[in-house]
Amino acid sequence: MGQFLPKPNTEKHGAHGAGNGLRFGLSSMQGWRVTMEDAHTAVVGLPGGRADWSFFAVYDGHAGSRVADYCAGHMLDHILSSLGGSGGGSVKDDIRSGFLKIDVHMRGLPEMQQGPDLQLEGPGPQEGPQGPSSNRRQQEADRSGCTAVGVLLSPDHLYFINCGDSRAVLYRDGRVSFSTVDHKPYDAGEMERIRNAGGHIMNGRVNGGLAVSRALGDYEYKGVEGKGPTEQPVSPEPEVREWKRASGEGDEFVVLACDGVWDVMNNEELGAFVRSRLQLWSDLETVCNAVVDTCLHKGSKDNMSVVLVCFPGAPKVSKEAQRKEKELEEFLETRVGV
Repeated sequence: MGQFLPKPNTEKHGAHGAGNGLRFGLSSMQGWRVTMEDAHTAVVGLPGGRADWSFFAVYDGHAGSRVADYCAGHMLDHILSSLGGSGGGSVKDDIRSGFLKIDVHMRGLPEMQQGPDLQLEGPGPQEGPQGPSSNRRQQEADRSGCTAVGVLLSPDHLYFINCGDSRAVLYRDGRVSFSTVDHKPYDAGEMERIRNAGGHIMNGRVNGGLAVSRALGDYEYKGVEGKGPTEQPVSPEPEVREWKRASGEGDEFVVLACDGVWDVMNNEELGAFVRSRLQLWSDLETVCNAVVDTCLHKGSKDNMSVVLVCFPGAPKVSKEAQRKEKELEEFLETRVGV
C-alpha cells in the first residue's frame, strides 16, 4: 500500500530546556512511515500573567500533517484565550473550551476547505482520449486529523489533557501514579456515542476507517446533523484530569508520547527505562533519543514522538550507574568480537 519506507528514516529532531523548576527534553523520529505527521509544543512560562505556568503537548497526525502542525502552533493560544475569558469556569472547563474552539476554527480555514492537490489518472470530464493531458488534478477538502496529549502545569497542579490514543503518564515515588486513558471506538462510552450518532464500528474502527474515537480535525466524521460537536462519531472533546503536585520531591517526571511509543512499551517499562537513563545522562534530549531508538528496535512501525518533563525529584546522574553501564558495554564488545 506504499505505507512504509524500504528502510526507516532514523533522523531525529529534538530540543531541551528548563524553567519554572522543570527540565524538559523531546525527540521525534519518522521511522518506517512514508511521511512525518507528528508535531509537538513545549513552552516554559506562559503569557497573560502566567509566567510560572508551563505547557507541553504531542500531536499525532494521521491522513496528513496539516491538523497536527496547526495545533502545535495554535492550541496553546486557544486554551489561553479560554483561561482569560470571563465565563468563570474551572481550568478544566477552559481547556475543554479551547479544544472545541480550535476544532471549529480549523474547519473554516481555507486550506482545510481546499486540501491538497490530488493526482488523478485518466482524462478529465471535458477531455477526450487525445486531449491535452492524460492526467488531471482535483482538489478535495483536507481529511487529516490528529490526536493530542498534553500537560498544563501551574505552581500547584497538573492538568493532564488527552484526546485520542496518545498518552501521558506521571511517575511519582518510583512508580506509575497516573496515566491517561486511550480513546478507542470499542470502549463502552465511546461506542455508545458513535452508535447514537448513526455511526458503526468495524474492525475496531469508526465507520471502518478511523482507529480512534476522539480527535481534532477528521471532519468527515463530524457531519451528523442535529448532533453537537461532542456527540459526533468522532469527538474533539479532551478528557482533562487535575492532579495536585506532590510536596517535596515525590513527583519525578511526566512522559507524553504518541502511540508509536506505547505500541511497543507499556507504562511501567517506559518508566523503568527513563529512570535508568536519567542515572546515566543529564541531557534530557539524549534520554528521549534513546527512547525512540529503543522503540524502533523493539519493532514500532509508526512515527515516534516523546516529551519528557522532569521535576526536581527526578533521578540524578549516578557515577555507580555509569560505571556499571561502561562495564556492560565493554563486556558486550568482547562478546561481539568473539
